[in-house]
Amino acid sequence: MDEAAYALLLGWYLGDGSIARARRGVFTLQIVNDERYTELNREIAETIRRVKPTASPCMRGGGGAIRVEARWNHWPCVFPQHGSGRKHLRKIELEEWQREIVAKYPEQLVRGLFHSDGCRVVNWASKPGREKRYYYVRYQFSNQSDDIRKILTDALDLLGIAWRQSRRDTIAVSRKDAVAVLDGFVGVKG
Repeated sequence: MDEAAYALLLGWYLGDGSIARARRGVFTLQIVNDERYTELNREIAETIRRVKPTASPCMRGGGGAIRVEARWNHWPCVFPQHGSGRKHLRKIELEEWQREIVAKYPEQLVRGLFHSDGCRVVNWASKPGREKRYYYVRYQFSNQSDDIRKILTDALDLLGIAWRQSRRDTIAVSRKDAVAVLDGFVGVKG
């Protein structure tokens, strides 16, 4: 298995992915993304091919979203986090073999997570008592699952990237040096 591609696909799966049972015991991996991000949608399909070289991902869409899908009997083995119900309502833990891959390729996992449930924005702030605003770039990741946010923050810690929890369900990376590191491998959606 291409472990770097797997770490990236794991990030996408944890953020915007699901696995559904299809006919004859086959499973369909689905990654949902905004149709505006054509390059990222192609990257998702290519990443699926790198994880499962015989896959033939297809893109289905409408209403502003694209589902990149691929069928395989073994998707639940590849993503043991698969289960019934919403991810934030059940325990999400990485298996030991997944933690080993993430430890080797934390950038890929972080890229997949930020491109699924994150964004790069220009934020502003002002000092108390002053009207002048200053603007800065920040990354934000929002997910209802405490477990998935912890998987992200563990990977950010591995990379030495400063983060903070700006709201209950949001992780922010705002320090200039940390944003510069993320710009190097996450970057703007496109």
